[in-house]
Amino acid sequence: MKIRKKGYWWLLTLTIFFTVLAITTILPVETASKVSMLGYKAHCTFTPISTILCILPAGFVCFIRKRFFVSYK
Repeated sequence: MKIRKKGYWWLLTLTIFFTVLAITTILPVETASKVSMLGYKAHCTFTPISTILCILPAGFVCFIRKRFFVSYK
């Protein structure tokens, strides 16, 4: 049985937030002013870099949440 400590849901929300941000950076947008580094008009001009910079904190928060805020009985 999993026991979730106080703060678990806040960290889960933060992980979801960073993941959604990473997904939105790679979405194609027709009205973008510049072409991204991948060669198409994306929501963010620095698409591969910004996506990685959003995935890294999501992974780190997920690791912290799993390691310190979940205990098994």
